[in-house]
Amino acid sequence: MANLTSNFIGIKSPNPFWLASAPPTDKAYNVVRAFQAGWGGVVWKTLGAEGPPVVNVNGPRYGAIWGADRRLLGLNNIELITDRPLEINLQEIKQVKRDWPDRAMVVSLMVPCDEESWQAILARVEDTGADGVELNFGCPHGMAERGMGSAVGQVPEYIEMVTRWVKKHSRMPCIVKLTPNISDIRKPAEAAKRGGADAVSLINTINSITSVNLDTFSPEPMIDGKGTHGGYCGPAVKPIALNMVAEIARSAETQGLPISGIGGVTTWRDAAEYMTLGAGNVQVCTAAMTYGFGIIKEMTAGLSLWMDEKGLTSVDEVVGRAVPNVTDWQYLNLNHITKARINQDLCISCGRCFAACEDTSHQAIAMSPDRVFTVKDDECVACNLCVNVCPVEDCITMETLPAGTTDPRTGEVVPAEYGNWTTHPNNPMAKAAE
Repeated sequence: MANLTSNFIGIKSPNPFWLASAPPTDKAYNVVRAFQAGWGGVVWKTLGAEGPPVVNVNGPRYGAIWGADRRLLGLNNIELITDRPLEINLQEIKQVKRDWPDRAMVVSLMVPCDEESWQAILARVEDTGADGVELNFGCPHGMAERGMGSAVGQVPEYIEMVTRWVKKHSRMPCIVKLTPNISDIRKPAEAAKRGGADAVSLINTINSITSVNLDTFSPEPMIDGKGTHGGYCGPAVKPIALNMVAEIARSAETQGLPISGIGGVTTWRDAAEYMTLGAGNVQVCTAAMTYGFGIIKEMTAGLSLWMDEKGLTSVDEVVGRAVPNVTDWQYLNLNHITKARINQDLCISCGRCFAACEDTSHQAIAMSPDRVFTVKDDECVACNLCVNVCPVEDCITMETLPAGTTDPRTGEVVPAEYGNWTTHPNNPMAKAAE
């Protein structure tokens, strides 16, 4: 049976599933319930500096995007960091860690951008016995306007500077949480590494407005007739997060930097995808807020079963397995030719493939008078739009043309050798290099 035990930058936990810094980790009551359910660790909701607690709004804090079946796809969150007194949070962290020594306890921090503020709070967090700290450089609303959160995360020089302060004044492992609201995620990751970060976590929430109330003409969630931008999270952000994780994992400057993957992790499969792209563990928020802490049972059971099927005995064997297969477009094999194939036994004659291809693609699907749909190989460019719009799983698949056969669309023989854009005859740069 697969061993799910995780050792992420020296922080041990019984599995690689942590709860992200968010409302589910705001107090001891929630965290204890999470540990009882089986979560491997938590990142305690972001603490601020000593003084009057942060003030949150007393109205709706979430906007939402749903699928056609009312399944929650994304949340827009305008809640700020913890509004509970610092001392109470620290007392609870200390007690929970004492009661649950085998679980990961990481504390998220966000204080003003000066060395004294960071030094002061680090000493107090260290006294709790916490396993590490996560620097919240990602929050895109409320705190950013105060010179914290993504206001720091969008400036690599600040990231490096604050990370150096943290490593200077603390023995604890340091995770830097990155904002996705930036053009190139590799730059802040490089800065964190230069500053001595033990790991990075990503992504934090995406700056967003999810909807507008067309009766009041106000963005949602609405507070007394007004709305604001917030942080977008949930299953809808997963593709963006996966790409950013992969970019850091495969970059020469950040290769080997441990990554905690965040963004839309809802099932064991999501977690496995993050880990194969370089994440050493994953953090979960929206899924727990949607379905409760009990989802951890499906996550751990599913991951364990999949690892058994693949012959993988430890989490470390999963991490990074897909990274070598992530490349840039110009290195894709242009000599690899496929065609769509429709399984007539599974086809329900809905016509979605025909409508999509005829109206918006390459007119490569024919429809007979009795609604039998077939692929026209002489027009099919293998875009696989038909596969994605078909409501029946595996009804339409992509078939690779063997080397030596003729592609009916081009009339050319499919080559056996690999060829990419860098050497393609149509590439003017390739010709210039000759």
